[in-house]
Amino acid sequence: MTLECINPNDLPIPEMYTQVVVATGSKLVFVSGQQPEDIHGKLVGHGDFAVQARLAFGNLGRALAAAGARPEQVCKITIYIVDYKRDEHVPIIEEAQIELFGDHKPANVVVGIAVMSPGYLIEVDAIAVIDHTAVG
Repeated sequence: MTLECINPNDLPIPEMYTQVVVATGSKLVFVSGQQPEDIHGKLVGHGDFAVQARLAFGNLGRALAAAGARPEQVCKITIYIVDYKRDEHVPIIEEAQIELFGDHKPANVVVGIAVMSPGYLIEVDAIAVIDHTAVG
């Protein structure tokens, strides 16, 4: 699997993501939105965005692993945030994202939404590309 990360010269270079990711491989992995829930489907961190962000990204990592994908094979993520406030939420998202992805910067989009299930503040989904031989 190969990901070519491109930041075109005529676009700003973002800190936490890549403007364009070109993926080549033999298998696509689509991960549904991961929420800040424990193994029993119970919300964790009611009202605490940082706790919820860490768990949502952690659950994303577990979902990827179940498909035989690694975080560095993710080409795109979408982050949904209730009542998005850039100055408040971005540093917390960055910390949770670095915890899962390290230096890898998949393309991403942050979507501010009005409501989710009561108490839920964040959800993250992903698309990864892996080689067929990488699936175990």
